[in-house]
Amino acid sequence: MSSDFETYEQDFGTLTADITNKIGRIPKLSGEEKTQLVLNVDKQLEEARELMEQMDLEVREIPAQSRAMYTTRLRSYKQEMDKLEKDFKRSRIAYSDEVRTELLGEDAASSESQRAHLLDNTEMLERSSRRLAAGYQIAVETEQVGQEILSNLHTDREKIQRSRDRLRETDANLGKSSRILTAMLRRIIQNRILVFILGAILLLVIVLAVFFKMRSR
Repeated sequence: MSSDFETYEQDFGTLTADITNKIGRIPKLSGEEKTQLVLNVDKQLEEARELMEQMDLEVREIPAQSRAMYTTRLRSYKQEMDKLEKDFKRSRIAYSDEVRTELLGEDAASSESQRAHLLDNTEMLERSSRRLAAGYQIAVETEQVGQEILSNLHTDREKIQRSRDRLRETDANLGKSSRILTAMLRRIIQNRILVFILGAILLLVIVLAVFFKMRSR
């Protein structure tokens, strides 16, 4: 399972390195060349998001005792992804000094103000999106913890039930053994009484025999 995560991890690293390089080139271009590069980066960002989703699915399948390390690594990749998307949006708005002077002229200051305002709004939206994503992640993790607790409770309940059944079986065996021992003790007492009676009768017979023999003399 972790090997699949590491494969996605390597693909993500290679892809983001290429995206970073291209984002740095976007402000220096213009016209069709810039448009094509923007489309290409946008497509690569979508591929990176898909890799993130795959890694997220892999992390959820990793056993809980080994999940923490991969969760931390995935969180850092999400932060890197957020930064790439922010840089990409800025690069689409930004122009090189030469292109901005050519296109805007005296309106450059006004355009710069509008661009700054647009970036502020974009950052606000991104922060809101990150908060929603964090809330969703917490909800997912809480659900997983709840499922694990329920599973543990179910297992403990089965163990308690099995222990209770064994106690009942042991109690029944003890009751049966007690009855057997009581019956054996009763027979022993009866046998001893019978032996005592037989001994008494035998002694009486001997005494009578001796008595009559002595009397006959």
